[in-house]
Amino acid sequence: MRIGILGCGQLARMMALAGWPMGLHFSFLADPGDTGDCVKGLGDLIEYPEGHESLSLSSLAEQVYESMLRPDVITVEKESVPVALLEALKSHCSVYPDPKAVRVCQNRGCEKEFIEGVGASMAPKLVVNTPDELATAVKELTLPVIVKTCEDGYDGLNQWKLDSDDDLEAFLSEHKEIAESVVEKRVDFSREISLILVRAADGRTAAYPPTQNWHEGGILRASFAPAEAVDESLATQIEDLKERVFGNLNYVGVLAIECFVVDGKLLVNELAPRVHNSGHWTQQGAHTSQFENHLRAICNLPLGSTAVSGCAGMVNLLGVEMDAQKALRPNAFFHTYNKSVRPNRKVGHINLVAEEAQVLRAQLTEMLGEIYD
Repeated sequence: MRIGILGCGQLARMMALAGWPMGLHFSFLADPGDTGDCVKGLGDLIEYPEGHESLSLSSLAEQVYESMLRPDVITVEKESVPVALLEALKSHCSVYPDPKAVRVCQNRGCEKEFIEGVGASMAPKLVVNTPDELATAVKELTLPVIVKTCEDGYDGLNQWKLDSDDDLEAFLSEHKEIAESVVEKRVDFSREISLILVRAADGRTAAYPPTQNWHEGGILRASFAPAEAVDESLATQIEDLKERVFGNLNYVGVLAIECFVVDGKLLVNELAPRVHNSGHWTQQGAHTSQFENHLRAICNLPLGSTAVSGCAGMVNLLGVEMDAQKALRPNAFFHTYNKSVRPNRKVGHINLVAEEAQVLRAQLTEMLGEIYD
């Protein structure tokens, strides 16, 4: 069976590494200018056909499908993909997740509208298109707020924290025009958690234990699972959120939901229609990794167990050089993405496993200090 992946970054790499033992084969569609270093040796790297900008959508889809060696199913490793192309590819093979779900998640305005529509809780927000609308939104929501462009924003990119009137004045003086953006009221959360969920084509679902996350500058720095202090109330909210989201999306594959916990209440921050950075710990920490379960779901295979023995953690390697000799421990596992190093770029991660949460927490803290202090 052949899987076509739109994108050729580290998530595509880890999907392929999970799929090879299952007898799956892969083709990757690279964005213009992408060297495909992450996936070298793991499948066929395909470029957009020459002159693709002038092709009709149906012709482009046909050429992409043929170039990718006629995959049985196509999936994505990121949100920033041409949804119209995904829709057109459905005439040639299965496409999971459904392009409609990708469209919802790739625009923060649409995403917030969906979250609100299913009755899930989130921070107060307003969508704006002009500096004047932004100033009005800030006045209505009251400072502090965070401004995020609706598209092309991730890992802290195209996001601005406004804590004071001076911050707002400086922002407006630098941005005479703005792209469509979401202005959100900053909430005083006690922690950030993410939910890594999976749904198969026949409706079967599974969920990994909630993951607790730590961010620096809008970029995930470390994760720990299962998240601690998940009481009955929070567990009920998590299950309710899962049902609300899956009940309103014709979704197949892994879906990540990033949340804040505020006074014991779960607030949705973002959705990601793909395998997710905060689920990397599942590679060694769960019976079946998120990458394998995504492939099982889109290939209509039985889902694997999401059970965890003990606890697991992950440390991102952000713009830092590290080799296996330095990274490995008896309970630590090193993953490199075959990327060149530049500031804050995700070039790898280290997974850790332990029987006791206290032991793992201490080791995560020590490793973060070694890498970043």
